[in-house]
Amino acid sequence: MSAPLTINVLELTRRAGTLKDIAVSLPVADFAFGDDRIVATRDIDVELHIESVQGGLVVQGEVACSTNMLCRRCLREISANIEVAVDEIYQRVPDNPDAYVLEGEQLDLLPMVRETMLLGLPDAPLCKPDCPGLCPQCGADMQSDPCQCQAQRTDERWSVLDQLRGQLGD
Repeated sequence: MSAPLTINVLELTRRAGTLKDIAVSLPVADFAFGDDRIVATRDIDVELHIESVQGGLVVQGEVACSTNMLCRRCLREISANIEVAVDEIYQRVPDNPDAYVLEGEQLDLLPMVRETMLLGLPDAPLCKPDCPGLCPQCGADMQSDPCQCQAQRTDERWSVLDQLRGQLGD
């Protein structure tokens, strides 16, 4: 039995316009992501539509998974479902710099799906767009427990400008 994301391209490339649909849910372990943001308790959902075109294959669809990340400002854990669009081309003789090379009679789509999923993860996630983050002085979570040191915060490098502001008035 072949892997769910391995297809026989000999059948597809015989005639332009040949179609194949793939809809599978695969365990996270099959992808070896090496990224703990992708939750291992839920499968990766893969829905792909493959169409044979002159000189190659066009692969379109969507990949979805669950993620656990930390907010970049307040360090709270965020759980989210990520859906990433797939739009790739495979060619025997690549004339497109973004094309994957199509070699042999079997095509393993797993590396492409893995790469697409990793590129779709947010680099700097936020728990909410206006997350105030942590206090830079005391480390308090400004979202749930505003600190008292915020009003006292001054930067000595600005003291000359503060003096000038006092002299100029409003």
